Amino acid sequence: MTKEIYFAGGCFWGVEKYLSLIPGVLETEAGYANGKTENPTYREVCRENTGHAETVKVVYDAERLPLSRLLEVFFKAIDPTLINRQGPDIGVQYRSGVYYLDADDEAVTLEALDNLRPHYSQPLSVEVLPLQNYYPAEDYHQNYLDKNPGGYCHISPALFQYAENSGEPEFKRKTKAELKTELDPIQYMVTQENATEPPFSNEYHDQFHEGIYVDITTGEPLFTSKDKFESGCGWPSFAKPIKETLIEEKTDKTHGMFRTEVRSKLGDAHLGHVFPDGPRERGGLRYCINSASLRFIPKEKMENEGYGKYLKLL
Repeated sequence: MTKEIYFAGGCFWGVEKYLSLIPGVLETEAGYANGKTENPTYREVCRENTGHAETVKVVYDAERLPLSRLLEVFFKAIDPTLINRQGPDIGVQYRSGVYYLDADDEAVTLEALDNLRPHYSQPLSVEVLPLQNYYPAEDYHQNYLDKNPGGYCHISPALFQYAENSGEPEFKRKTKAELKTELDPIQYMVTQENATEPPFSNEYHDQFHEGIYVDITTGEPLFTSKDKFESGCGWPSFAKPIKETLIEEKTDKTHGMFRTEVRSKLGDAHLGHVFPDGPRERGGLRYCINSASLRFIPKEKMENEGYGKYLKLL
């Protein structure tokens, strides 16, 4: 679904370039918004108190790029505490704002600001308003930094790189308190308390669709369908992980047995155990993994969920 929203965050040369790099953004345009005059010129906006903000129109694919994620990436490029200023640029035209067409976007934007607020000691100064008016800027302002690679920009090259890579999920370990609210009881008990789910009565033991299996606690890919096989044990079995460095093995002497436990290295989540009774032609190992420790992403959804670079593994 294609949607449209408008962002103000300082000089629109850099903001347009930054937003255009975000995977899922389909179109950007520099312009002037929510001012008091019609069809303003750049000179008028800068010098004649028109009330317009330098603004970037963004058309995006809402299925691939949810508004909450788009806002998160946009807020990385601005200091949301500054009033009528970004970088060295000062004036009402450089204020920060989010201007929406869809009334439902207001609540999403306010929630995003609520999530941002604890990270700053000063009050936030991003206005959130319906789009009252918008006028495209002059042609020479459009894609300005593409036409003038050495042109002025208050946004750093590192942030441009961040925007370009923002379509990929960020993998990070979460606290037990966070996981307690995000996971269902069996997922929490398996990953955090080393429980084992029942055999044959779990989500992925008999599934063989193409896709990847990610750590339920971090989203990091751990296994692929290409390495999954039917072992008859009642739990998902894999010949190997995507990379050995993604997992940790620990000696497990519980329940009167001597086994090798498998945990995700980043998430430190209990996954299952590895045994030396797998198919010889696949290396001889069987990674016996709890379904509750994984989330499966079908091949056809990998691109939209930010896992496109893993398609080559299939």
